[in-house]
Amino acid sequence: MLSDPIRKPPPYRIKVVEPIPFLSPEQRRAALAEAGYNPFNLRADQVTIDFLSDSGTGATSTDQEAAAARGDESYAGARSWFRFRDAAALLTGYPHLLPTHQGRAAERVLFTSLLKPGQLCLSNTHFDTTGANVTLAGAEARDLPCAEARDLDSDEPFKGNIDLDALESTLAGPEGSRVGLVLMTITNNGFGGQPVSMANLEAVREITQRHGVPFFLDAARFAENAWLVKQREPGYSHWTPRKIATRAFELADGCLISLKKDGLTAIGGLIGLRDENLWQQCEALLIATEGFSTYGGLAGHDLERLAVGLREVTEPSYLEGRATQTARFARMINDAGVDIIQPAGIHALYLNAGRLLPHLTPAEFPGHSLGCQLFLDGGIRCAELGSLYLGTLDEENRLTGPAPFELVRLAIPRRVYTEEHFAYVAGVLGDIAKDPERIRGYRIASAPPLLRHFKVRLEPIQA
Repeated sequence: MLSDPIRKPPPYRIKVVEPIPFLSPEQRRAALAEAGYNPFNLRADQVTIDFLSDSGTGATSTDQEAAAARGDESYAGARSWFRFRDAAALLTGYPHLLPTHQGRAAERVLFTSLLKPGQLCLSNTHFDTTGANVTLAGAEARDLPCAEARDLDSDEPFKGNIDLDALESTLAGPEGSRVGLVLMTITNNGFGGQPVSMANLEAVREITQRHGVPFFLDAARFAENAWLVKQREPGYSHWTPRKIATRAFELADGCLISLKKDGLTAIGGLIGLRDENLWQQCEALLIATEGFSTYGGLAGHDLERLAVGLREVTEPSYLEGRATQTARFARMINDAGVDIIQPAGIHALYLNAGRLLPHLTPAEFPGHSLGCQLFLDGGIRCAELGSLYLGTLDEENRLTGPAPFELVRLAIPRRVYTEEHFAYVAGVLGDIAKDPERIRGYRIASAPPLLRHFKVRLEPIQA
């Protein structure tokens, strides 16, 4: 039986547990109204199953906690820094490494040092904070997802790829001189958690070298991307996930990483560089804004957990267990009558809210409406990736340009939930799918101009 990976249990057992709350329907309705119908504003003790993010929400291992006990909190040159540095250097191969407190700090430091006002940053897909930090640096974030990504139902294995023809034509065209950076996100979180192939990365390397443009990885989920390459891309089935990940880093000029994902910790980030001059610029900004270059805003015990996490995350048993867990969950959701982006990735499943709720227009935010209903019906918190997040609004917060898709992301924390938790969520979704027309839309009451989905407040549209 254990030869079937779908039947194999997770490669760990639970040692410490935390209670989770179960609010009544009335309490959930009151909580969501008080939060302005924005799940980001909910209190954690109001949430039963939390799929809002996989960033910093996972469980640590006994080896990580044992390592944390020897954390060196020296301001400069701590032993913990050197253990972390050596683990990161062994994985990435970059000669110059800088720690940051999380990924968006790495984005800010790198983009401020590398991008000039008016330049373009091209990507397969920028995620929200990434695009915001490009904008704050005075540059323009432009997405060039591959054509295969537009078909949510196809089994194309690498929908996270960048459109190579669009990349080439942009770099060779009249805007080519404006391009300051090509940034590849692995896996492509903004477009369904889909992986990027090694062939695509190799092609990007060749194109960017030919045009003299820096090529960086946004590698928050480098290990999960490596596992999907091993499973799906011809020629890599006999490679270890670690070897694949290292090869991906080798193709790029540098990287930024939110280590709250595949670092298997609650906090941490990294900038990896080849260019010494760029490293010196980034280091100066890091010291001024994050902390000295041997801690970067992190405590010694965090650096110790990261040093272990960077080794544990590429273990085949860990990656197989995590991928298997997501595959089981995807089957449950499909059996409940709800479509997701195919094929399933690893870190999250993306519900096709537009298809489930065709009675709602994009201006009524069907993705957000489904996310709210999951909380109202089951205490489940998740994030919308649709017109609320990506759409264009006018000055009155009315939708003028809808998103290409209306999605809901269920981001799965690492080593946290059991199959019973996933079955519970699938059951709630199944009940919604039996009577989807009962779900009403929402309108925006107030919204900030940048990253509005974090602090927007909404109100339900009355029948």
